[in-house]
Amino acid sequence: MARELFVTIYLLFFRILFLVCKLFPLQKKIAFVVSFKQNNLYVYKEIKKQQIPVKIAFMCTSSCYDNVRKELPTEEVRMFGINRPFDFLKSIYHLATSEYVVVDNYYGFLAAVQFKDGVECIQLWHAAGAIKTFGLKDRNIHHRSNRALKRFKKVYSQFHKVVVGSDTMKHIFMEAFGLPYENFLCTGVPRTDFFYDEKLKSTIIKKLYDANPELRNKKIILYAPTFRDDELDHFQLMLDVEKMFNELHQDHVLLIKLHPAIRHHLELEDYNGFVFDYSYYKDVNELLLITDILITDYSSIPYEFSILQRPMIFYPYDLQKYEEKRGFWETYDKMVPGPVAFDTNRVIQLIKHKQFDIHLIADFSKSWNTYSTGKSSEKLVKYLYQHEGDTIVERS
Repeated sequence: MARELFVTIYLLFFRILFLVCKLFPLQKKIAFVVSFKQNNLYVYKEIKKQQIPVKIAFMCTSSCYDNVRKELPTEEVRMFGINRPFDFLKSIYHLATSEYVVVDNYYGFLAAVQFKDGVECIQLWHAAGAIKTFGLKDRNIHHRSNRALKRFKKVYSQFHKVVVGSDTMKHIFMEAFGLPYENFLCTGVPRTDFFYDEKLKSTIIKKLYDANPELRNKKIILYAPTFRDDELDHFQLMLDVEKMFNELHQDHVLLIKLHPAIRHHLELEDYNGFVFDYSYYKDVNELLLITDILITDYSSIPYEFSILQRPMIFYPYDLQKYEEKRGFWETYDKMVPGPVAFDTNRVIQLIKHKQFDIHLIADFSKSWNTYSTGKSSEKLVKYLYQHEGDTIVERS
């Protein structure tokens, strides 16, 4: 009850400020609301590459503000939070005066706004695929009030367009957001362009090996489990590192990518030269370039890793509990493009005997990355801005 009251007051406050800012005229401007930077930065760079003369503003959550500010020191980057009043007000101004508003997540403020005619709100979702249910199909939504459900639907109805990388993801979004077929842009996921940029990939691979020469001439295993809500207080690494070391250290190394909030619990000193903690490494896609075998569970990482068509092992050690809590779009083993293991012994066996079906991974990538073929950023920006001579014609 108290939560709903707070949300109602906040949205009323937001609506009033937005209405005031709507008094200002629309500008040739695109506003990015950012909680995950990669997709947004790829679109930004493509706008710059095409030399499109538009104003650009970034409104960032606290989790990505510093990173975006560092990468774009000459652009307007605001912290989008009520604890930064000036930035907060300026962000609302940009939302009210931009012809395009690009969001990458669920943002509750969208329930409080009514964009001007001609404004287009584009959902640039932060993941290329989904195992877990979300949106209107989230299991936890049934425990929320009718007021909350109405608010969720209002937020989703604001998405004039949703960018997708495949028809598979399109159908998931149609269910999750309750949107019709025509609301989708099949331009591909912008950040997947990274996997088709051979020059950039070579540079990053060299950088990673130069930073850690011990990785050279080894088969690299990356373990990147999903963060669980209860791990902040009771974290335990469920992969038996000692067994992995004893069986695999001659030819392999193990990189571990955990949520930074829990990585301090790791004790890996006994496995120097075999286990490396990359939890603080910001861009997991860069790590994928040197990864020979990925081990994960419910993450969206496999959707992009499948572009490289390399082996994956799925290690959902708490499958029943997690499924009951979060829910999946389909039966788990039907959704993943690789063998499922429930203990470390099975993981080791799969690695040693190379029990992987590369054709299954290729089919998985074809299903989920149909439109993500290396030109996704370009296609999206061309949707936004069509060139006719030196003039920019904007789609309505």
